[in-house]
Amino acid sequence: MQIRTRGIRTTLAALAALAAVAGVAAAAVPATAATASDTPRYLEPAELPPHPSSPWYAGAVTAGQPDPLPMCVGDALPSITSHREYWTEYDTSAQQLTVEGRSEQWSKDFAALLRKDLAGCANKLMQQDADITATQKYYGRLNVEEGADVYGIHTASAHGSSDIALFSVGRDGATVTIVRWSQMGTFQHAPVADFKTTTVTAVNKLY
Repeated sequence: MQIRTRGIRTTLAALAALAAVAGVAAAAVPATAATASDTPRYLEPAELPPHPSSPWYAGAVTAGQPDPLPMCVGDALPSITSHREYWTEYDTSAQQLTVEGRSEQWSKDFAALLRKDLAGCANKLMQQDADITATQKYYGRLNVEEGADVYGIHTASAHGSSDIALFSVGRDGATVTIVRWSQMGTFQHAPVADFKTTTVTAVNKLY
């Protein structure tokens, strides 16, 4: 009887040890999954340039091209684009668009195409609409991941409207992200320094 009891106790102890190991392994799986990120992350509203009179709000991350397409970069966006819209209680809005390319070289070429489109945006807008006067500025390159470039576009219509927009194009490996900020106003109303901070955050958050 004693030998049998010891055998039962030994078996129970072994089962308990196996259960404990299994429990640790099971607990470790979600923790690993939770810290891994295999899809690009998007800006949170509080990470956009601060608005003096309103918080920022955000929609869901949505697969596909936005409707309407954004000026300057919209024509180049592929169907694999995903995007997120942001807005305030006033006339200020923003948008983040992200494209996961099929290779790093493809995304490098795509980012170059976007920069070319932005560099020629003012002229293209005036060619498309004779009632619009457009001017632009290049605010430089940011040292984040594979780099990001920042542009400003001002448009004024013959009917009296005046709008300012900031764009950035950044890349992390095979993923390209575009951030757009816009409101009524001129270049003097553009929060360039804050927008550069937002751009760095956006590129760093991709993975």
